[in-house]
Amino acid sequence: MACISKRRDRWIIDFTDHTGKRRWETQPKGTTKAKARERLRELEDQVAKRIYLPDKKIPLFKTVAEDWLKYKKPNLRNSTWSVYEGHTRNHFKELQNLKINRITTVTIENFIADRQLEGMHILTLRKVLVTLNQIFTYAVRHKLIDYNPVRDAERPKDQGDEETTKTRILTPDEISDFLEAVESQKYKTLFTLAIMSGARQGELLGLKWSDIEWDNNQIFIQRTFNNGAWYRPKSKTSKRKIDIGPTMMGHLRKWRLACPPNEHDLIFPNKSGQPIDHNNLIKRHFRQALKNAELPSITFHCLRHTYASLLIEQGENIKYIQTQLGHSSPSVTLNVYAHLMKSNNQEAAHKLENMVLKKNGSSLVAGTKKGAAV
Repeated sequence: MACISKRRDRWIIDFTDHTGKRRWETQPKGTTKAKARERLRELEDQVAKRIYLPDKKIPLFKTVAEDWLKYKKPNLRNSTWSVYEGHTRNHFKELQNLKINRITTVTIENFIADRQLEGMHILTLRKVLVTLNQIFTYAVRHKLIDYNPVRDAERPKDQGDEETTKTRILTPDEISDFLEAVESQKYKTLFTLAIMSGARQGELLGLKWSDIEWDNNQIFIQRTFNNGAWYRPKSKTSKRKIDIGPTMMGHLRKWRLACPPNEHDLIFPNKSGQPIDHNNLIKRHFRQALKNAELPSITFHCLRHTYASLLIEQGENIKYIQTQLGHSSPSVTLNVYAHLMKSNNQEAAHKLENMVLKKNGSSLVAGTKKGAAV
Protein backbone atom coordinates (compact mmCIF):
# COMPACT_ATOMS: atom_id res chain seq x y z
CA MET A 1 0.00 0.00 0.00
CA ALA A 2 1.36 3.44 -0.91
CA CYS A 3 2.39 5.76 1.90
CA ILE A 4 4.58 8.74 2.74
CA SER A 5 7.09 8.99 5.55
CA LYS A 6 9.70 11.52 6.66
CA ARG A 7 13.40 10.71 6.85
CA ARG A 8 16.16 13.25 7.48
CA ASP A 9 13.88 16.22 6.83
CA ARG A 10 12.63 14.87 3.48
CA TRP A 11 9.38 13.20 2.54
CA ILE A 12 9.67 9.80 0.90
CA ILE A 13 6.88 8.21 -1.10
CA ASP A 14 6.72 4.42 -0.90
CA PHE A 15 4.53 2.70 -3.50
CA THR A 16 4.27 -0.29 -5.88
CA ASP A 17 4.16 0.33 -9.64
CA HIS A 18 1.89 -1.43 -12.16
CA THR A 19 4.50 -4.16 -12.75
CA GLY A 20 4.44 -5.09 -9.05
CA LYS A 21 7.84 -3.55 -8.33
CA ARG A 22 8.29 -1.58 -5.12
CA ARG A 23 9.39 2.02 -5.67
CA TRP A 24 10.63 4.92 -3.54
CA GLU A 25 10.63 8.56 -4.54
CA THR A 26 12.42 11.12 -2.38
CA GLN A 27 10.92 14.59 -2.57
CA PRO A 28 13.09 17.74 -2.84
CA LYS A 29 14.19 19.40 0.39
CA GLY A 30 11.57 21.84 1.62
CA THR A 31 8.60 19.92 0.16
CA THR A 32 5.58 20.14 2.46
CA LYS A 33 3.52 17.16 3.52
CA ALA A 34 0.59 18.48 1.45
CA LYS A 35 2.80 18.64 -1.66
CA ALA A 36 4.08 15.11 -0.97
CA ARG A 37 0.49 13.83 -0.73
CA GLU A 38 -0.33 15.60 -4.00
CA ARG A 39 2.63 13.89 -5.66
CA LEU A 40 1.50 10.54 -4.21
CA ARG A 41 -1.90 10.99 -5.85
CA GLU A 42 -0.18 11.74 -9.17
CA LEU A 43 1.89 8.57 -8.89
CA GLU A 44 -1.14 6.47 -7.96
CA ASP A 45 -2.99 7.87 -10.99
CA GLN A 46 -0.05 7.00 -13.27
CA VAL A 47 0.11 3.47 -11.85
CA ALA A 48 -3.64 3.03 -12.36
CA LYS A 49 -3.28 4.13 -16.00
CA ARG A 50 -0.18 1.90 -16.37
CA ILE A 51 1.93 4.81 -17.60
CA TYR A 52 4.29 5.20 -14.63
CA LEU A 53 7.98 5.50 -15.49
CA PRO A 54 10.84 6.16 -13.06
CA ASP A 55 12.18 9.68 -13.53
CA LYS A 56 15.47 8.39 -14.97
CA LYS A 57 13.59 6.52 -17.70
CA ILE A 58 11.34 9.38 -18.83
CA PRO A 59 12.63 10.40 -22.28
CA LEU A 60 13.44 13.92 -23.41
CA PHE A 61 11.20 15.58 -25.99
CA LYS A 62 13.95 15.30 -28.64
CA THR A 63 14.14 11.52 -28.14
CA VAL A 64 10.38 11.14 -28.57
CA ALA A 65 10.47 13.37 -31.67
CA GLU A 66 13.25 11.26 -33.19
CA ASP A 67 11.34 8.03 -32.49
CA TRP A 68 8.19 9.53 -34.01
CA LEU A 69 10.07 10.53 -37.18
CA LYS A 70 11.46 7.00 -37.53
CA TYR A 71 7.96 5.58 -37.11
CA LYS A 72 6.46 7.95 -39.71
CA LYS A 73 9.13 7.68 -42.41
CA PRO A 74 8.02 4.39 -44.07
CA ASN A 75 4.44 5.66 -44.39
CA LEU A 76 5.02 9.16 -45.77
CA ARG A 77 6.15 10.76 -48.98
CA ASN A 78 9.73 12.02 -48.81
CA SER A 79 8.53 15.61 -49.21
CA THR A 80 6.07 15.34 -46.31
CA TRP A 81 8.60 13.62 -44.04
CA SER A 82 11.17 16.32 -44.85
CA VAL A 83 8.70 18.98 -43.71
CA TYR A 84 8.17 17.16 -40.39
CA GLU A 85 11.90 16.67 -39.93
CA GLY A 86 12.53 20.35 -40.66
CA HIS A 87 9.96 21.37 -38.07
CA THR A 88 11.50 19.21 -35.33
CA ARG A 89 15.01 20.43 -36.17
CA ASN A 90 14.31 24.14 -36.57
CA HIS A 91 11.33 25.08 -34.40
CA PHE A 92 11.38 23.05 -31.19
CA LYS A 93 14.78 23.99 -29.77
CA GLU A 94 13.48 25.20 -26.38
CA LEU A 95 11.58 21.90 -25.98
CA GLN A 96 14.36 19.53 -27.02
CA ASN A 97 15.94 18.96 -23.60
CA LEU A 98 12.74 18.96 -21.54
CA LYS A 99 11.41 15.65 -20.28
CA ILE A 100 8.28 14.81 -22.22
CA ASN A 101 6.09 14.68 -19.08
CA ARG A 102 7.25 18.14 -17.95
CA ILE A 103 5.79 19.89 -21.00
CA THR A 104 2.39 21.33 -20.09
CA THR A 105 -0.33 23.26 -21.88
CA VAL A 106 1.19 26.43 -20.43
CA THR A 107 4.52 25.46 -22.00
CA ILE A 108 2.84 25.06 -25.38
CA GLU A 109 0.97 28.37 -25.13
CA ASN A 110 4.25 30.13 -24.25
CA PHE A 111 5.82 28.44 -27.28
CA ILE A 112 3.00 29.79 -29.49
CA ALA A 113 3.32 33.30 -28.03
CA ASP A 114 7.09 33.32 -28.60
CA ARG A 115 6.68 32.30 -32.26
CA GLN A 116 4.15 35.07 -32.81
CA LEU A 117 6.44 37.64 -31.20
CA GLU A 118 9.22 36.46 -33.54
CA GLY A 119 6.92 37.24 -36.48
CA MET A 120 6.31 33.69 -37.69
CA HIS A 121 3.55 33.67 -40.34
CA ILE A 122 0.24 32.39 -38.98
CA LEU A 123 -0.01 29.63 -41.62
CA THR A 124 3.53 28.40 -40.87
CA LEU A 125 2.81 28.37 -37.14
CA ARG A 126 -0.33 26.30 -37.67
CA LYS A 127 1.62 23.74 -39.69
CA VAL A 128 4.32 23.58 -36.99
CA LEU A 129 1.61 22.94 -34.38
CA VAL A 130 0.22 20.08 -36.47
CA THR A 131 3.65 18.42 -36.27
CA LEU A 132 3.94 19.14 -32.53
CA ASN A 133 0.48 17.70 -31.92
CA GLN A 134 1.39 14.48 -33.72
CA ILE A 135 4.54 14.05 -31.61
CA PHE A 136 2.54 14.33 -28.37
CA THR A 137 -0.20 12.06 -29.72
CA TYR A 138 2.54 9.48 -30.37
CA ALA A 139 3.79 9.94 -26.78
CA VAL A 140 0.29 9.38 -25.35
CA ARG A 141 -0.23 6.30 -27.50
CA HIS A 142 3.04 4.81 -26.21
CA LYS A 143 2.06 5.63 -22.60
CA LEU A 144 4.92 8.07 -22.03
CA ILE A 145 2.40 10.72 -20.90
CA ASP A 146 -1.29 10.57 -20.05
CA TYR A 147 -2.52 13.60 -22.00
CA ASN A 148 -1.61 15.75 -25.00
CA PRO A 149 -0.83 19.34 -23.90
CA VAL A 150 -1.12 20.67 -27.47
CA ARG A 151 -4.76 19.59 -27.66
CA ASP A 152 -5.84 21.95 -24.88
CA ALA A 153 -3.63 24.89 -25.85
CA GLU A 154 -5.35 27.98 -27.29
CA ARG A 155 -4.51 28.09 -30.98
CA PRO A 156 -3.14 31.23 -32.68
CA LYS A 157 -5.64 33.59 -34.28
CA ASP A 158 -5.01 35.66 -37.36
CA GLN A 159 -4.99 39.31 -36.31
CA GLY A 160 -3.98 40.63 -39.71
CA ASP A 161 -5.94 41.83 -42.71
CA GLU A 162 -7.97 38.90 -44.04
CA GLU A 163 -7.59 40.18 -47.59
CA THR A 164 -3.84 39.54 -47.50
CA THR A 165 -4.38 35.83 -46.83
CA LYS A 166 -6.92 35.20 -49.57
CA THR A 167 -5.96 33.20 -52.61
CA ARG A 168 -5.48 35.28 -55.76
CA ILE A 169 -7.90 34.29 -58.52
CA LEU A 170 -7.13 35.25 -62.12
CA THR A 171 -9.87 36.87 -64.19
CA PRO A 172 -10.50 35.71 -67.80
CA ASP A 173 -8.68 38.81 -69.10
CA GLU A 174 -5.71 38.14 -66.81
CA ILE A 175 -5.63 34.51 -67.95
CA SER A 176 -5.46 35.70 -71.56
CA ASP A 177 -2.62 38.13 -70.77
CA PHE A 178 -0.76 35.46 -68.82
CA LEU A 179 -0.94 32.82 -71.56
CA GLU A 180 0.02 35.32 -74.28
CA ALA A 181 3.18 36.07 -72.29
CA VAL A 182 4.33 32.43 -72.51
CA GLU A 183 6.56 31.91 -75.55
CA SER A 184 7.23 28.16 -75.31
CA GLN A 185 4.52 25.90 -76.79
CA LYS A 186 5.21 23.28 -74.12
CA TYR A 187 4.78 25.62 -71.18
CA LYS A 188 1.85 27.45 -72.74
CA THR A 189 0.10 24.08 -73.15
CA LEU A 190 1.01 23.10 -69.58
CA PHE A 191 -0.25 26.35 -68.03
CA THR A 192 -3.42 26.29 -70.13
CA LEU A 193 -4.14 22.72 -69.04
CA ALA A 194 -3.55 23.70 -65.41
CA ILE A 195 -6.20 26.40 -65.70
CA MET A 196 -8.66 24.31 -67.73
CA SER A 197 -8.38 21.15 -65.60
CA GLY A 198 -7.61 22.29 -62.05
CA ALA A 199 -5.00 19.52 -61.82
CA ARG A 200 -2.27 19.91 -59.21
CA GLN A 201 1.28 20.71 -60.28
CA GLY A 202 2.59 17.21 -59.46
CA GLU A 203 -0.32 15.63 -61.33
CA LEU A 204 0.48 17.64 -64.46
CA LEU A 205 4.20 16.85 -64.32
CA GLY A 206 3.38 13.15 -64.02
CA LEU A 207 0.91 13.04 -66.93
CA LYS A 208 1.60 10.63 -69.78
CA TRP A 209 0.16 10.57 -73.27
CA SER A 210 -1.51 7.27 -72.40
CA ASP A 211 -3.51 9.14 -69.73
CA ILE A 212 -5.45 11.11 -72.35
CA GLU A 213 -8.77 9.61 -73.43
CA TRP A 214 -9.10 11.27 -76.81
CA ASP A 215 -12.57 9.90 -77.58
CA ASN A 216 -14.05 10.99 -74.24
CA ASN A 217 -12.20 14.34 -73.99
CA GLN A 218 -10.78 13.47 -70.56
CA ILE A 219 -7.43 13.17 -68.81
CA PHE A 220 -6.89 10.39 -66.29
CA ILE A 221 -5.03 11.37 -63.12
CA GLN A 222 -3.36 8.26 -61.71
CA ARG A 223 0.09 9.41 -60.50
CA THR A 224 2.04 12.47 -59.39
CA PHE A 225 5.66 13.55 -59.66
CA ASN A 226 6.92 15.58 -56.69
CA ASN A 227 10.43 16.44 -55.49
CA GLY A 228 12.10 13.99 -57.84
CA ALA A 229 9.93 10.97 -57.03
CA TRP A 230 6.81 9.24 -58.40
CA TYR A 231 3.79 8.73 -56.18
CA ARG A 232 0.30 7.35 -56.37
CA PRO A 233 -2.51 9.88 -55.90
CA LYS A 234 -3.07 10.97 -52.28
CA SER A 235 -6.49 9.32 -51.99
CA LYS A 236 -9.06 7.30 -53.92
CA THR A 237 -10.82 10.47 -55.03
CA SER A 238 -7.54 12.02 -56.23
CA LYS A 239 -7.38 9.26 -58.84
CA ARG A 240 -9.94 10.65 -61.25
CA LYS A 241 -10.92 11.58 -64.79
CA ILE A 242 -11.16 15.30 -65.59
CA ASP A 243 -13.35 16.63 -68.39
CA ILE A 244 -11.47 18.70 -70.97
CA GLY A 245 -13.04 21.03 -73.54
CA PRO A 246 -12.52 20.63 -77.31
CA THR A 247 -10.24 23.68 -77.66
CA MET A 248 -7.91 22.39 -74.94
CA MET A 249 -7.93 18.97 -76.57
CA GLY A 250 -6.93 20.70 -79.81
CA HIS A 251 -3.95 22.31 -78.03
CA LEU A 252 -2.91 18.89 -76.73
CA ARG A 253 -3.12 17.37 -80.23
CA LYS A 254 -0.89 20.12 -81.62
CA TRP A 255 1.62 19.69 -78.79
CA ARG A 256 1.64 15.92 -79.27
CA LEU A 257 2.98 16.45 -82.81
CA ALA A 258 5.72 18.75 -81.51
CA CYS A 259 6.55 16.88 -78.29
CA PRO A 260 9.86 15.00 -78.47
CA PRO A 261 9.56 11.26 -77.74
CA ASN A 262 10.77 10.22 -74.29
CA GLU A 263 11.18 6.99 -72.35
CA HIS A 264 8.45 7.81 -69.84
CA ASP A 265 5.88 8.84 -72.47
CA LEU A 266 5.53 12.15 -70.60
CA ILE A 267 3.34 14.91 -71.99
CA PHE A 268 5.64 17.54 -70.53
CA PRO A 269 9.22 16.19 -70.44
CA ASN A 270 12.34 18.28 -69.88
CA LYS A 271 15.09 18.48 -72.50
CA SER A 272 16.57 15.15 -71.42
CA GLY A 273 13.19 13.37 -71.52
CA GLN A 274 12.75 13.29 -67.75
CA PRO A 275 10.01 14.94 -65.66
CA ILE A 276 10.31 18.70 -65.32
CA ASP A 277 11.86 19.94 -62.08
CA HIS A 278 9.19 21.95 -60.26
CA ASN A 279 11.66 24.62 -59.14
CA ASN A 280 12.77 25.24 -62.72
CA LEU A 281 9.13 25.33 -63.82
CA ILE A 282 8.30 28.06 -61.31
CA LYS A 283 11.46 30.17 -61.41
CA ARG A 284 12.26 30.10 -65.14
CA HIS A 285 8.84 29.93 -66.74
CA PHE A 286 5.85 30.55 -64.44
CA ARG A 287 7.12 33.65 -62.65
CA GLN A 288 8.65 35.03 -65.84
CA ALA A 289 5.31 34.77 -67.63
CA LEU A 290 3.58 36.60 -64.76
CA LYS A 291 6.23 39.31 -64.92
CA ASN A 292 5.93 39.64 -68.70
CA ALA A 293 2.14 39.94 -68.37
CA GLU A 294 2.57 42.54 -65.61
CA LEU A 295 0.51 40.44 -63.21
CA PRO A 296 1.04 40.20 -59.43
CA SER A 297 3.02 37.27 -58.06
CA ILE A 298 0.86 34.22 -57.37
CA THR A 299 1.52 30.56 -56.63
CA PHE A 300 1.07 27.81 -59.20
CA HIS A 301 -1.71 26.43 -56.99
CA CYS A 302 -3.70 29.62 -57.68
CA LEU A 303 -4.34 28.23 -61.19
CA ARG A 304 -6.23 25.36 -59.55
CA HIS A 305 -8.23 27.84 -57.47
CA THR A 306 -8.92 29.86 -60.61
CA TYR A 307 -10.36 26.76 -62.31
CA ALA A 308 -12.64 26.09 -59.34
CA SER A 309 -13.81 29.70 -59.15
CA LEU A 310 -14.70 29.73 -62.85
CA LEU A 311 -16.80 26.57 -62.46
CA ILE A 312 -18.58 28.11 -59.48
CA GLU A 313 -19.15 31.35 -61.40
CA GLN A 314 -20.87 29.51 -64.25
CA GLY A 315 -23.15 27.70 -61.83
CA GLU A 316 -21.78 24.13 -61.82
CA ASN A 317 -22.99 22.01 -58.89
CA ILE A 318 -20.61 21.46 -55.99
CA LYS A 319 -20.57 17.65 -56.36
CA TYR A 320 -19.28 17.93 -59.93
CA ILE A 321 -16.61 20.44 -58.89
CA GLN A 322 -15.56 18.14 -56.07
CA THR A 323 -15.07 15.15 -58.39
CA GLN A 324 -13.11 17.23 -60.90
CA LEU A 325 -10.79 18.60 -58.21
CA GLY A 326 -10.37 15.21 -56.54
CA HIS A 327 -11.47 16.35 -53.08
CA SER A 328 -12.51 13.64 -50.64
CA SER A 329 -16.04 15.06 -50.24
CA PRO A 330 -18.21 18.04 -51.28
CA SER A 331 -17.81 19.47 -47.76
CA VAL A 332 -14.07 19.87 -48.36
CA THR A 333 -14.79 21.80 -51.56
CA LEU A 334 -17.33 23.97 -49.75
CA ASN A 335 -14.87 24.73 -46.94
CA VAL A 336 -12.26 25.89 -49.45
CA TYR A 337 -14.49 27.81 -51.85
CA ALA A 338 -17.55 28.89 -49.84
CA HIS A 339 -16.36 32.52 -49.94
CA LEU A 340 -16.75 32.46 -53.74
CA MET A 341 -20.42 31.51 -53.61
CA LYS A 342 -22.89 34.32 -54.33
CA SER A 343 -24.75 35.50 -51.24
CA ASN A 344 -27.72 36.70 -53.34
CA ASN A 345 -29.31 35.21 -56.44
CA GLN A 346 -32.40 36.99 -57.75
CA GLU A 347 -32.54 34.67 -60.76
CA ALA A 348 -33.06 31.70 -58.45
CA ALA A 349 -35.82 33.55 -56.58
CA HIS A 350 -37.58 34.39 -59.86
CA LYS A 351 -37.38 30.78 -61.05
CA LEU A 352 -38.89 29.58 -57.78
CA GLU A 353 -41.80 32.03 -58.08
CA ASN A 354 -42.45 31.02 -61.67
CA MET A 355 -42.55 27.35 -60.71
CA VAL A 356 -44.72 27.65 -57.61
CA LEU A 357 -46.75 30.84 -57.46
CA LYS A 358 -47.69 31.41 -61.12
CA LYS A 359 -49.58 28.12 -61.15
CA ASN A 360 -51.79 29.34 -58.27
CA GLY A 361 -52.55 32.81 -59.56
CA SER A 362 -50.61 36.02 -59.26
CA SER A 363 -51.47 36.85 -55.62
CA LEU A 364 -48.46 36.80 -53.31
CA VAL A 365 -50.38 37.48 -50.10
CA ALA A 366 -50.48 34.47 -47.79
CA GLY A 367 -53.91 33.09 -47.08
CA THR A 368 -55.80 34.97 -49.85
CA LYS A 369 -57.79 33.29 -52.56
CA LYS A 370 -58.09 34.31 -56.15
CA GLY A 371 -60.83 36.96 -56.42
CA ALA A 372 -61.12 37.53 -52.64
CA ALA A 373 -61.10 41.07 -51.21
CA VAL A 374 -57.82 42.22 -49.71
